[in-house]
Amino acid sequence: MDLPLLDSIVFFALVTGNILFGASFFFRNRTPDQFTAGSRNLPAFAVGMSIFATYVSSISFLALPGKAYMSDWNAFVFSLSIPVATIIAIRFFVPLYRGIGNISAYYYLELRFGAWARLYASLCYILTQLMRTGAILLLLALALNALFGWNVSTIIILTGFMVMLYSMLGGIRAVIWTDTIQAVILIAGALISAAYLTFSMPEGPGQIFSIALENNKFSLGSFSLSLADSTFWVVLIYGLFINLQNYGIDQNFVQRYMTTGTDREAKSSALFGSLLYIPVSLVFFYIGTALFSFYAAQPDLLPDSLRIPGSGDKIFPFFIVAQLPAGITGLLVAAIFAAGMSTVSTSLNSTATIVLSDYYKRYFNREANEKQSMAVLYISSFLTGTAGVVIALLLVGVESVLDAWWSLASIFSGGMLGLFLLGFIARKAKNSDAATGVIIGVLVISWMSLSPLCFNGDKLLAFRSPFHSNLTIVFGTMVIFLTGFILTKFVKTHPKKS
Repeated sequence: MDLPLLDSIVFFALVTGNILFGASFFFRNRTPDQFTAGSRNLPAFAVGMSIFATYVSSISFLALPGKAYMSDWNAFVFSLSIPVATIIAIRFFVPLYRGIGNISAYYYLELRFGAWARLYASLCYILTQLMRTGAILLLLALALNALFGWNVSTIIILTGFMVMLYSMLGGIRAVIWTDTIQAVILIAGALISAAYLTFSMPEGPGQIFSIALENNKFSLGSFSLSLADSTFWVVLIYGLFINLQNYGIDQNFVQRYMTTGTDREAKSSALFGSLLYIPVSLVFFYIGTALFSFYAAQPDLLPDSLRIPGSGDKIFPFFIVAQLPAGITGLLVAAIFAAGMSTVSTSLNSTATIVLSDYYKRYFNREANEKQSMAVLYISSFLTGTAGVVIALLLVGVESVLDAWWSLASIFSGGMLGLFLLGFIARKAKNSDAATGVIIGVLVISWMSLSPLCFNGDKLLAFRSPFHSNLTIVFGTMVIFLTGFILTKFVKTHPKKS
């Protein structure tokens, strides 16, 4: 399907304008501190919008309505855990990082447990960001391909190049300000879609709720204590741990805390950016429920190809193309594109920052000057973006491999939170305690993540994890923390006898 002229103008004007705006920061981005921390004087509201935009991706824009359309609001419970995780992060982690003053989130681990801990966490982070970049580029391309039939590989290459362009030229200042614009576009697109659906029902807005209530679409899930199903409690606990990891130790977020002028501004930006996600995600879930009611009331508008099970993620893209007025469709496509670009640009900048601070200056050139440091940042951004594009191209059409990559991503990132908590809470924990905890924890995480892929035969089913996959980070984190804590309390180091 070709994009109508008006929609094409809206889409390309928004995307091109955003890229040029980001690239314009090149002239105010000549030092490593400007590239990685924006000279530490960015306004709190912009940093907060960037935190929000970093959290939302094109996956959320399409997947959350899809979840609500296919089932209920069980996944919204994830959003309800954000306030608790954010309060913990701004109470303990934000002051910690700003007090240390290092741009890397993982410098703290070296202070507590030695260079191995910093190397382990930073390497896990880089691998996770490479996979995240590739997956976002691929899923963004698949969404645009479903919408308009554009070639998937071409979308991946062009998107990757455009994001690399303004990320490399503008640094973190460009990322934060373009994130702010992209967040506004995303929110506007979601609100317009929700309003259009609300007032397009044959019998008025109330029909959305009557049909949804008849089909139990507003349920938050079962309140049973099962650990094998996606119950209210499983999603809530998972959300608490994953959000504590995001807002507490993820370089994408920690780096933003360092871009404001004061601790108070850093805390307010974290609180604003995280809490903004709750009402916006609520709008996404409402869109999915409204789509269910919209097509239930007007079944002739939905083609047979989208009635088969598992087609929920395609309903919102179809609605955007088939139902929205000219011009609004272009805005919505730009919103989807903006969400993906925001996520990728953040990954490129933060990964380049880690390469400079945790590797180049740590192991290769401790006295690097500004010119050398900027060269490392540019090269790292380019290589990270290129690697993400290559990964996305390799994964085209191979869904099972994509599932495996996400499982590996949980292994890489799952052990980091437990290590941070051990260092922060167990003040007497030693290097050996932490290393033992990480080894055991990563084994548990690997078993829970990979057993559904590896143990499929009748004789092997007994070895498969009986727990819901959302609990992987929960058990992994707790095993690492508790192992290190128990060793600290009960295993004494005796001095050698002479």
